[in-house]
Amino acid sequence: MAQPRDSEESEGAANASSRLDDLLIEAVFGARAHLGVVYVLNGSGQLMKMESAIGIPVSLARTWARVRVNDSIPVAVSVREQRLIWLSDRVAMAREFPVAALSLPYHFALATAPISTGDAVWGGFVMGWPTGGESELSQRRLDVITDICARMGGLLRTASEEGRPIVPRSEPRVLNPARTHGTGEHTGLTALACLNSLPEGYCHLDAHARVTLVTASAAELLGAKPSDLVGRRLSKNLPWLDNPLYEESYRAAVISHQASRFTTRHQDGRRLSFECYPSLPGVTIRITPAGPSQKAAEAAEGAEGGERRPQVIGLHDLVHLASYLARAATAQDVVNLIADHVMPVCGAQAMVILTWDNDRMRVVASRGYTEQGLREFDGRPVVHPVRWARGYDEGRPAFYSTWEEFHQTYPNAVRVDDMGAWVLLPLVAQGQSIGTCVLASDHPRQFSDGERSMFSALGGLITQAFERAWLYDNKHRLAESLQAEQLPRELPELPGLEVAARYVPATPGMDIGGDFYDLIRLSDSTAGAVIGDVQGHDMTAAALMGQVRTAIRAHATAGADPGEVLAHTNRLLTELATDRFTSCLYVSFDLLRRTVSLSSAGHLPPVLGLPNAPAEVIDVTSGLLLGIDSDAEYVTTDLNVPLGAVMALYTDGLVERPGVDLGEAITALAGRFAPVPGESLSDLAESLIRPTADRHRSDDLALLLLRTGPTLP
Repeated sequence: MAQPRDSEESEGAANASSRLDDLLIEAVFGARAHLGVVYVLNGSGQLMKMESAIGIPVSLARTWARVRVNDSIPVAVSVREQRLIWLSDRVAMAREFPVAALSLPYHFALATAPISTGDAVWGGFVMGWPTGGESELSQRRLDVITDICARMGGLLRTASEEGRPIVPRSEPRVLNPARTHGTGEHTGLTALACLNSLPEGYCHLDAHARVTLVTASAAELLGAKPSDLVGRRLSKNLPWLDNPLYEESYRAAVISHQASRFTTRHQDGRRLSFECYPSLPGVTIRITPAGPSQKAAEAAEGAEGGERRPQVIGLHDLVHLASYLARAATAQDVVNLIADHVMPVCGAQAMVILTWDNDRMRVVASRGYTEQGLREFDGRPVVHPVRWARGYDEGRPAFYSTWEEFHQTYPNAVRVDDMGAWVLLPLVAQGQSIGTCVLASDHPRQFSDGERSMFSALGGLITQAFERAWLYDNKHRLAESLQAEQLPRELPELPGLEVAARYVPATPGMDIGGDFYDLIRLSDSTAGAVIGDVQGHDMTAAALMGQVRTAIRAHATAGADPGEVLAHTNRLLTELATDRFTSCLYVSFDLLRRTVSLSSAGHLPPVLGLPNAPAEVIDVTSGLLLGIDSDAEYVTTDLNVPLGAVMALYTDGLVERPGVDLGEAITALAGRFAPVPGESLSDLAESLIRPTADRHRSDDLALLLLRTGPTLP
């Protein structure tokens, strides 16, 4: 039967897209780059969409998913002017592309080139390398880019001529080079390192019964080297496991998808228990010494080889969980991952991570508990256990099947949300307790040996993830506190000048930024307004923001005009050699004469809302970003401001959107900036910010509104 044409075209486009991915991978590895991006032009030839990328975060890919050909960014200029662009470092980026430099405050070299065939341009290509001081693009890299762009152009042209052009998806694809090029073992090694810290042995067998992963504890129990086991069947290196009964146990676990177990004797006389848990593909095996309790359990279940209740989480699942936890940035991320991947299958309905401060308990993150219950619990004195209570062993996981058991060990405990059973996992890092993870069930329950082992393994994974997240959270809170201290708590009041300011941090989960604003009282009738954006999203950016504000204040109050204020501040930053650049706009208001003087260091132009007239984007001659060239000069622009006019100073978080030209975005802002006489500036500020509320922003937003009014006689 003939295949439908639509299906053939879809399959052909998918194959072309896959070949494009292969070429991207080949280019990145061939040129020893660490990132690469492919853009494809749409039918109008005015917009490029990201087809695929390697080596960039998904959040960054989303930000740059759509690029207009007339944008002032490297890849757009490459396509528009059909030439290769080489930027050896961030200074070169800042000189030629200041807007892009603010959005990409990182140390890397960049090359962009058009993807073309003859006179036809099909898209753009981007490659990046760690900064190595090369002033010129090496011949090897140039050859790779030239060859790959030609082959990509041929592929895109052929796909278009055959009526099945490559159309990028709405979400850009960030390829996994580990999956495609066999080099990304870090996550697997992280998971293996977590499991190596556990006393039990774990190994995973694939569908061919070959060992794909083995922990150090498992190899020690088996009396073999891990390198002798991986890639081979266990029985090949361990003759005492060459038994049809044991092979049958493996097959039963795979085919029936039910856990099985057998016990055997090592050739040196030790008895070992093998618990087989089905996973896809193959099985996960937990290996432990078979002690007296194990023998009793076997007898109760019907001798060796008998089946038992399946454990809820095996090694295969723990490996995946470990890889997820390795990417957890905050304590709440840790809780969310455990809640999503573990709670549904282990019978827990609530989870909380606790730390303590001045002998009081603090809730760091939670899932499943009510807010009221957590409020009653948070801040209570630390509940100390009765150390001789049954089942308590300091530093080890504790299991309580009923409230009565829990209360016997913790007589001063508060029961939150009427939970009925608890698992307490101590979080101990480098020999010190950093908290406790509590998993709770809403009904009494018994914990099997397998479940206890699983929870113990889980505790080790949570500890490592929480330690990283805990350090990140503390650093982030410190950075936010530092940033908050740098912004003015209150703005001065001046007769004849009404002011409103807003600062909105980036989308939750992002780092703090360097956006700032200020209002400086220079005299009873003059004031200086400043807004700026320090490159970066970290504590360095927040600290530098304070230095910039202080320098501007000092020079402004000394009587310097706006151009001089920026020039003096620029010289200070270049002498400090901060390796960070700052955009800044300084405006001096003379409220008696109703005039303003402005000077810009690479910042976005202000918008002026006029009474009974359309708003205007003020054309300000812009100088270099602060911190690049100590001899840079900054021009001062003067203009009249009528009574009732409102000036908007803002940072790029208010206007920047993926795929939208910055100039068009500023024009759109002016189009909706329509101050009404008598309207509250606070309400006006909220109306300007509101369209950004549903947008995933990777940058902060600062807004300063100033309205001229009548002055005192």
